[in-house]
Amino acid sequence: MRLFHGTDNAEIQRPTVLTLGVFDGLHLGHQLIMRTVVERASALGVVPTAITFDPHPRAVLHPQTSPPLLQTLDQKVEGFGVLGIEQTIVVHFTEEFSKIPAEDFLQDVVMNRLHAKEVYLGRGFGFGHNREGNIELLRQVSKELGFVAGEVPEVGLRNQRVSSSKVRELLAQGKVNLARRMLGRPYGVEGRVERGNERGHTLGFPTANLRPQNRVIPANGVYVTGTLIDGQWRRSVTNVGTRPTFETGSEPSVETFVMNWAGDLYGDVIRVRFLYRLRNEQKFDSLESLKTQITKDVDRAQNYFERAGAKHMLAIL
Repeated sequence: MRLFHGTDNAEIQRPTVLTLGVFDGLHLGHQLIMRTVVERASALGVVPTAITFDPHPRAVLHPQTSPPLLQTLDQKVEGFGVLGIEQTIVVHFTEEFSKIPAEDFLQDVVMNRLHAKEVYLGRGFGFGHNREGNIELLRQVSKELGFVAGEVPEVGLRNQRVSSSKVRELLAQGKVNLARRMLGRPYGVEGRVERGNERGHTLGFPTANLRPQNRVIPANGVYVTGTLIDGQWRRSVTNVGTRPTFETGSEPSVETFVMNWAGDLYGDVIRVRFLYRLRNEQKFDSLESLKTQITKDVDRAQNYFERAGAKHMLAIL
């Protein structure tokens, strides 16, 4: 997959079918847009292309209301590739860029540089100065510039619109099952393993203490998870929270116990994906009672993976 930061020096010669948007989380709605682009590009024999923006436009224009992002830029671009996008244009979003009229962007970037044959927008997406670049303007300009304009419908689930904000809300409530359904995959975080206080070793359940790159972390609690180590997904149990049995007022942590694993992960970058919420985080009166509960958590996690329909969960992460 080709990746360009901006388009000033991009030597793009082949025509494209493209979409543009923030696409945070790459949920089912975003995936429908990408499938549309990929299928139409294949039919026309051109390059399926996505234009995205970094940082999030709201972080530049309205930082006080800017949402925490579900994915890092690298995670999002990787996701584009998985969905079949062959070329990603990352536009550095600035206040100066926000003042470019939508028609100028379509003429200069979409037509002159990316040679678009067709352009697809998600429903309600706006671009250009004051978000004037809506589907109506796109269709009007497309007739003048000679490309096809289309709008991809929203995706619903349980009578709710699938959206990045809804996924954030579900994760904040610990509802990782429903978030998984809206994302089309388990929600995950990625980060480097740091050395902790090693209390897990004392309890017989050594954990990897993750410093997540992702800003959105599920609600405090204990979860059945999958952890990617050396290219292989492994069964794990993860605690998100402040370790109330040992500390008060500490920063939330992500601690993962990987089943049947005895390797050293310090300094490694790993991924953890949240499959099922076991319970709330709680404070225990003694280390023995904590150890007993962790044993129960691990047993329940093992049972989760052995259930019909869950045995192949790690294979599809």
